[in-house]
Amino acid sequence: MPANALLLCFCTCPDERSAQSLADALVGERLAACINQLPGIRSTYRWQGEICSDNEVLLLIKTRVASFQALSARLLELHPYDLPELIAIPLELGHPAYLAWLRSGGE
Repeated sequence: MPANALLLCFCTCPDERSAQSLADALVGERLAACINQLPGIRSTYRWQGEICSDNEVLLLIKTRVASFQALSARLLELHPYDLPELIAIPLELGHPAYLAWLRSGGE
């Protein structure tokens, strides 16, 4: 995948405070151009042999492929979970001017 290709990353956080802290750090350090926070989601998952359900905040992180490794390292450093969700899908289509803005790092 080319370094200037774009990604949409998903990451869940336990609360709005940690979600805002991560968003501020990742955008502030230019590892993401834009992060949306979606409060009020409910996640059900298996953790350490138990089925768990928790309220969470979902982060939608827009970044470049070239920034993903640094973004991942920083997110893992700052995230309060032992095993945070971080998954990414390529952004292939969108409003050309918006995609150009994302490629510029949000400048």
